[in-house]
Amino acid sequence: MPLPIINSIASWVLKQRIHEIELFLKYPNEVQEELLINLIRLAENTVLGKQYDFESVKSYHTFQERVPISTYEDLEPFIERTRKGEQNVFWNEPIKWFAKSSGTTNAKSKFIPVSGQALEDCHYKASKDLLCLYLNNNEESQLFTGKSLRLGGSKQLYEDNNTFFGDLSAILIDNMPFWAEFSSTPSNKTSLMSEWETKLMAIVNETKNENVTSFAGVPSWMMVLLNKVLEETGKTNLFEVWPNLEVYFHGGVSFDPYREQYKNILPKNDFKYYEIYNASEGFFAIQDLNNSNDLLLMLDYGIFYEFIPMDTFGTPHQKTIRLAEVELNKNYAVVITTNSGLWRYLIGDTVRFTSLKPYRIKVTGRTKHHINVFGEELMIENTDQALAKTCKTTNSEVVDYTVAPVFMSGKQKGAHEWIIEFRKQPDDLSKFSQLLDENIQALNSDYEAKRYNNMTLNPLTINIARENLFYDWLKNQDKLGGQHKIPRLSNNRDYLEQLLLLQ
Repeated sequence: MPLPIINSIASWVLKQRIHEIELFLKYPNEVQEELLINLIRLAENTVLGKQYDFESVKSYHTFQERVPISTYEDLEPFIERTRKGEQNVFWNEPIKWFAKSSGTTNAKSKFIPVSGQALEDCHYKASKDLLCLYLNNNEESQLFTGKSLRLGGSKQLYEDNNTFFGDLSAILIDNMPFWAEFSSTPSNKTSLMSEWETKLMAIVNETKNENVTSFAGVPSWMMVLLNKVLEETGKTNLFEVWPNLEVYFHGGVSFDPYREQYKNILPKNDFKYYEIYNASEGFFAIQDLNNSNDLLLMLDYGIFYEFIPMDTFGTPHQKTIRLAEVELNKNYAVVITTNSGLWRYLIGDTVRFTSLKPYRIKVTGRTKHHINVFGEELMIENTDQALAKTCKTTNSEVVDYTVAPVFMSGKQKGAHEWIIEFRKQPDDLSKFSQLLDENIQALNSDYEAKRYNNMTLNPLTINIARENLFYDWLKNQDKLGGQHKIPRLSNNRDYLEQLLLLQ
């Protein structure tokens, strides 16, 4: 069948979903309430369901009163029972897949349960919805006349007690429907290679002669791959390699620090960027408009959402609210209940709502990855945006960065210490530092107040990292590859000190 016909058929099939999306756009809170009750009913006879007497839970308020907010450490005993072969512990369906994730804050591995329902009704459904929303906004798209270059994790699946664990991307690839592999590159075999540097060259060699129409992956690692493609092919931009490129689907870390670098290697004004928000625990939100920075919260993926206002988070006054109670432009910690048996689970991300009709969000950071040593409440969103603006003004480019506090000592005031690896250094580092400080103040009034007349905080300081410092740090941590990321902000100096030792 000719490729244009395949493209037309695939586009038509995917766009049929738009009517179901319109349903939860119209009745968001009703869809969420019904979803919660369905999850509770399904889990009534599980070990956890009996512990909390799910059978008698008929409303959100009872659920909220009875089931506590949980972290991975709280759920780990239940998860370990299932990993050893026991079933019906926290979910009614047998769980045999576990997404192994160490995150960025803890060397100890987490094993996030992934049910068959979550694979179908969350992860794969979201992948199709991403295409549906993109195609709905771009009627002339020729996406399916070529292939999507995907860059996932680097670990194969491992078996233990007849259960399987590995990167989420490995689980998704292993269960992928045939049509998805047909439209993707590189091959599953190459995608699952475990040694990053060997895998990188294998991807370049396998994809450089394909007709690639889209990319999908984490911006930091994708940039490494794409620069390698240009290096190996001797081309100056990616359209010389793949002339039919039209969109990059990205997520995992903020795109702001990398935006200008992508524009340099993708020099077309009509090239599209679409952001997604997903994790091992689920697929949560998708950009639903062209040229937007906001993500539509997807409400019918078997995930019930709750939120903790960050101004009460971790305090005796901490409160949890449901979707119907959120407000615009406040930072919230995200709590999820899922069709993989995660009950009121604190995933560690923070978001703020940019729209309530429909519910659209921006990811602002991590509950553990912010700096609030001096009351400055600095979020990753602030530093990413300020850094991007400063780079644009000074014609510089950043590979990676992390920030830590300088603690007060005697008469010494506090400060923030940065370490930045530049792809293109600024001509004047002191001017860059001053601009960066001013841009953070413009974005964060708490930081601005602490910086006023150097009253509490001195000006920030910057260490210039040697080339490949962050890459080498990740390599030492055995965290090379598509799903690992640098911890941007921390309330302690552990990451910064480790990096300075590697300088």
